[in-house]
Amino acid sequence: MDLNSIYLLSAGLIVLVLGANLLLKSAVSISLKFNVPRLLIGLTVVSLATSAPELIISIKSALIGSSDLAISNVVGSNIANLGLVLGLTILFSPINISKDIYKYDWPIMMFSAVYFFIIISDKIISNLEGVILIVLLIITISFLIKKQHSSEEDVDLEVNPVESMSQSILFLIVGGIFLYLGSDWFILGAIDLANSFGVSERIIGITVVSIGTSIPELATSMVAIVKKEKGISIGNLLGSNIFNVFAVLGITSIISPLIVNDLNIINFDIYVMLFFSAIIFPLIFFPKKFVLGRVEGFVILSAYVGYIYYIIM
Repeated sequence: MDLNSIYLLSAGLIVLVLGANLLLKSAVSISLKFNVPRLLIGLTVVSLATSAPELIISIKSALIGSSDLAISNVVGSNIANLGLVLGLTILFSPINISKDIYKYDWPIMMFSAVYFFIIISDKIISNLEGVILIVLLIITISFLIKKQHSSEEDVDLEVNPVESMSQSILFLIVGGIFLYLGSDWFILGAIDLANSFGVSERIIGITVVSIGTSIPELATSMVAIVKKEKGISIGNLLGSNIFNVFAVLGITSIISPLIVNDLNIINFDIYVMLFFSAIIFPLIFFPKKFVLGRVEGFVILSAYVGYIYYIIM
């Protein structure tokens, strides 16, 4: 095993997470200082900042000709969000499901997954398809803003804003530099690891890269469980999957068309992503209505572990 690859991956991931956190704090602070509505900040600024590692990694992978890494990063992240993060969370602490989840969030997430399946079936996501994805993102955000306004619920951003504008700008610059450096190291480490083990970029993208970029969400949910607070919301995870398809794939494919080289992505992995997306709906109602608990967690997590074992063996 090449230890340099491990060091690059580890250092890249740490710097990526730090950069994303700094970017999140600064972006929210600047938005609040310009009196941007908290609802709009939550649906746009926070979503973009928390998905920054996936976005930067996919863009840089595509630009250096590693389209499989860029695409498998999104596929793997969507699978990990539901199979790993949600599975582990509800295995330890059940989550109550609100009606908005199965009436709005899940259908939109499922639509994004099916649309992803359709556009990737010809082995390329073109610039035009990227533009359509961004249009769908704008439509989705507009719908969610309208829905939230009608519910008149207060929006908790769960972010401690920075006090001064100068500090916010400094955090924004440092966060951007950290994201740039961290993504460079992480991608180089991932490619080196793939070469040293003689495996494809697709496998590294679905395992190491996607799990690595899901660690912040997993850590947040585990800390919440230990503190006996409300765990990570399933709505946040579904929203992350929607954003990965519409925003990450959309922006990346506008910058550089994404070409599938490893056909396992469209012949197998995309179906696994559809499976994890679809299975959430029946589990909301069975075996216990409107609750995702330990049984469901065991089922989802077992399916995820089985999938990872299958592709690496």
